[in-house]
Amino acid sequence: MADVSKEQIEAKLKEYIDPYVEKDLVSAKLVKDIAIDGGKVTLGITLGFPAKGYFDTLRSKLTELLSSLDGVSEVVVNIETKIAAHKAQKGVAPIEGIKNVIAIASGKGGVGKSTTSVNLALALSAEGAKVGILDADIYGPSQPRMLGVSGRPESEDGKTLEPINSYNLQAMSIGFLVDEETPMIWRGPMVTQALNQLLNDTKWTDLDYLIIDLPPGTGDIQLTLAQRVPVSGAVIVTTPQDIALLDARKALKMFEKVEVPILGIIENMSIHICSKCGHEEHIFGEGGGMNMSEQYDVDFLGALPLDMAIRVDTDGGKPTVVADPDGRITQIYREIARRVSGKMSMQAKEYASKFPNIVIQ
Repeated sequence: MADVSKEQIEAKLKEYIDPYVEKDLVSAKLVKDIAIDGGKVTLGITLGFPAKGYFDTLRSKLTELLSSLDGVSEVVVNIETKIAAHKAQKGVAPIEGIKNVIAIASGKGGVGKSTTSVNLALALSAEGAKVGILDADIYGPSQPRMLGVSGRPESEDGKTLEPINSYNLQAMSIGFLVDEETPMIWRGPMVTQALNQLLNDTKWTDLDYLIIDLPPGTGDIQLTLAQRVPVSGAVIVTTPQDIALLDARKALKMFEKVEVPILGIIENMSIHICSKCGHEEHIFGEGGGMNMSEQYDVDFLGALPLDMAIRVDTDGGKPTVVADPDGRITQIYREIARRVSGKMSMQAKEYASKFPNIVIQ
């Protein structure tokens, strides 16, 4: 029985299209090592996105695939993750301590964007990434309540703020600095300055991803973010309702204009399942997010049900991903997290931060 060749193994591996990078692992340059020892094949796979919940599936798929080759008696698949910094808009410098910034936008209020943001951040963390969340809604901050934390952030050097830690997330919000019931009666420039300070004066530490939970609309804060913050990708949250989709389109167009890549669309409150009888009903219409993704040629990342547990969990300060880690809704969030980060992992990498500053004296 002849030994199997490296070329045969690579040809076989090309038959499996990874659902998160939407390519085969060889073309995506994720196969780092192929070792052949008689009938034993050892594969080294390095993913560019966090995917703890996918490792076992990937391992069994590749083992099954290679075991079908003549001459292969044993397959060992070693998988690791290395998350790189990816390119943002031209002319915007990277932020120290953050590899990638992901903006979560909706265009319209009331579609569950903040709930989606916090659960997506927690899902990325559960998949193995170091994650932070910035609450960019100065007028209506909700992340402190959703993360179940309060109190003032500390400042060790008197210049920078230490992020508040909750459920393994580094978090910052204007809600940590003012009383929950104090209204922010500020004009646009003050709001913009506050966002800049929250982002740049926070001591973020070794973050793979910073999730920015944007306020609804396409005004000052969104424009500041698009022009001054190095955003590697944006996610649009909508409901299937026509009115929500109309505003979601505006948010999508805004990011397109400033050349921020759209990672995809999440449809929230997609379907209501009656807790008493199990009857399924599309309260806000159906297929809107999918139609919008096809119309603008962007990925449809997934649909979340209109479920009371999601609202109860976040109102109680323990979002669903941590409240019910093995539940169906958590699995949807984790699937979306892998799709978002997998899509980003295929974008061009950012090397500017690797170069030393050159000073001419």
